[in-house]
Amino acid sequence: MSHSFSIWIDADSCPAPARDIIIRCAKRNGITTWFIANREIPHPKDPLFSMVICNQEKDAADNYIVENAAANDLVITRDILLAERLLAKGCTAINDRGNLFSADTIRERLSLRNFNLELFQNGLIGDKMNTYGKKETALFANCFDREIQKKLKAEQTATK
Repeated sequence: MSHSFSIWIDADSCPAPARDIIIRCAKRNGITTWFIANREIPHPKDPLFSMVICNQEKDAADNYIVENAAANDLVITRDILLAERLLAKGCTAINDRGNLFSADTIRERLSLRNFNLELFQNGLIGDKMNTYGKKETALFANCFDREIQKKLKAEQTATK
């Protein structure tokens, strides 16, 4: 079955549990999935899945995703600046923690990101240990499933 959307993964920072959820869903629903990174990321050897290795230049993977993802595609990324570019293109963007990026929330997320970056650069906060456990995996699974179901339902409605 061919779908009107693909899944794109900013794969350098996507945790293995989130990738596993995406892979199971993509296989079950026959959704083309793209892994984009500057190094090889474990992925199924299956025609549904493609790995694109970008060069080491800053933002090379981000730029590839923006240039190649189509409106209505679903992108998984932690990168708020990338999410902002994708929203402008009509893509759906979520992070691996189960947060949906939207036009309503992207400005606030950018401000918070910039504020925290400034604190870190001035030595006012240390590098946070980002844990990815069962709670984060469950939040991601719920958000991802909700967005996939919306897209599949929209396809069914469009074909009627």
